[in-house]
Amino acid sequence: MTKTALLSIDVQQGFKDASWGSRNNPDAEQNIALLMSECRQQNIPVIHIKHCSTEANSTLNPNHPGNAYQPEGTPLNGEKQFDKCVNSAFIGTGLEAYLHEHDINTLIIVGLTTDHCVSTSTRMAGNLGFTVTLVSDATATFDRTGHDDVHYSAEQIHHIHLASLNGEFCTVQSTEQVLAAIST
Repeated sequence: MTKTALLSIDVQQGFKDASWGSRNNPDAEQNIALLMSECRQQNIPVIHIKHCSTEANSTLNPNHPGNAYQPEGTPLNGEKQFDKCVNSAFIGTGLEAYLHEHDINTLIIVGLTTDHCVSTSTRMAGNLGFTVTLVSDATATFDRTGHDDVHYSAEQIHHIHLASLNGEFCTVQSTEQVLAAIST
């Protein structure tokens, strides 16, 4: 039997800080909110992951206001939350045990950022045997400069990571596709 949960990764205020640079997909949080709302209506559990950086100056450090959830990603009372301090939602959190205890074998993954915590958690979920849908327009990332000083736009990074994950670790779908699937 398939039991699904929505896994929301690092939808935190700190990612709104200008220090991160240019970002793609400005509607990601709106799409996350739509998915959370529909999952709640369909009694699909919503699980929240929060990055608690160990770096003192990080916008995601627990002592920084940026560690707080964004309004669109704020848990409701009773929704499960896990704090992490590495890229994977599965390392040091108890998430895997929780999913097994609740017979959850299918995950819908949303959050920030596509190429870091979302990608790492998606890869691990797939490797751990979970069926994963990664929502392409409910995740986003930032511009990066490579080791060779080549600049890569957030849009390039986003699409390359989705392409790398799709078919190997997950199925990539849009918010519209996921909403249609869970609303039936």
